[in-house]
Amino acid sequence: MDDTSVTPGQVAPGDPASPPPPGPLAGLLVADFSRVLAGPYCTQILGDLGAEVIKVESPGGDDTRHWVPPVRSGISTYYLSVNRNKRSVLLNLKDEADRALAAELARRADIMIENFKPGGLRQFGLDYDTVRTANPAIIYASITGFGGGGGAHLPGYDLIVEAMSGMMSLQGDADGPPYRAGIAVFDVMSGLQTAIGVLAALDHRRRTGEGQRVEVNLMSAALAGMVNQTGAFVSAGVVPHRMGNSHPSLFPYEPLPTGDGDLVIAAGNDAQFRNLCAVLGTPELAADERFAANSGRTANRDELRPLLVERLKERPASEWFDLLIAAGVPCGPINSVAGGVEFAERIGLDPIVQAGGGETAVPGIRNPLTFSATRPRYDLPPPALDEHGEQVRAWLADPSATLPPAGY
Repeated sequence: MDDTSVTPGQVAPGDPASPPPPGPLAGLLVADFSRVLAGPYCTQILGDLGAEVIKVESPGGDDTRHWVPPVRSGISTYYLSVNRNKRSVLLNLKDEADRALAAELARRADIMIENFKPGGLRQFGLDYDTVRTANPAIIYASITGFGGGGGAHLPGYDLIVEAMSGMMSLQGDADGPPYRAGIAVFDVMSGLQTAIGVLAALDHRRRTGEGQRVEVNLMSAALAGMVNQTGAFVSAGVVPHRMGNSHPSLFPYEPLPTGDGDLVIAAGNDAQFRNLCAVLGTPELAADERFAANSGRTANRDELRPLLVERLKERPASEWFDLLIAAGVPCGPINSVAGGVEFAERIGLDPIVQAGGGETAVPGIRNPLTFSATRPRYDLPPPALDEHGEQVRAWLADPSATLPPAGY
């Protein structure tokens, strides 16, 4: 099966006389029945890579439309951050006619993404078993909080998973309270894992013609995403604990004070530590048997830290940054979010893109993927609720119709 071919009723890649739209997933249709973050983040990735994404919204719209502040022109920036390259259609799944349109969308789709409670779409005839009966080649991805077993009844919010997975027990000062992460880290991880699963299933379909269901839950993504911390427990019986900005297995690998503020220094191996000591003018520390190897530096961090800080306070962070980077010692200042974007601009990463064109364009962060033969697209700004409703309904009602290219 050729996943980039267009069958009757699916998506037209564009004018046959012109080159196809960019992106490795061009020609694929995604039925997006997800909302909030994990699902929409996944479908935005697929849309960036060229897939046609139809975002199905309930009469109230995606929850994040109402998550304010901050706003841009009265619209939630939370919503704007994960919904470009999509067309919005409002379908009330409790309405028989709208439910039939939703089923038709699922029948035509290559990929369906949903993050309802486990079994929540069964009442609407949009569960996997029902959809695959009409569309055996469907890649049907479900994102839940705790899977479909004993945790199916638990609310699937990132903050709850951060608490229950153990993540919050690792965040904060050693003698302080636990903290949540500054972003919904497990929603993002789950969205990424779902995208990976969908792409793997697409390759399986390409080789066999067989669709399948992909399932991701936030709790499993959390335990996998905590890598060395969960690994410490399952491999060695060690229960990690809060250490502030310190690393359990490396030192120095944290912010250290300088003459005018903190500088993060990440000496990940013995050679980098020797280079650090050379720049600081303390080569004797690298020769000291207590500090020569990482295991010793980690065990004796309370003795080593003040010796490093004593020298670091002799210069401002900016000077140390230049000197240490030149010597091959990983380090960096602690920027604000604005500072992070501005730094990316200075080094030529072009982090800001415009989704759409003209007065309706919405700025966002560039998709981090680059390809030598294709490129991500930014054709459509995040849609208003039901912005493409008339267009999508007409297309779904006519099996011979095709959607016009994005932006038309």
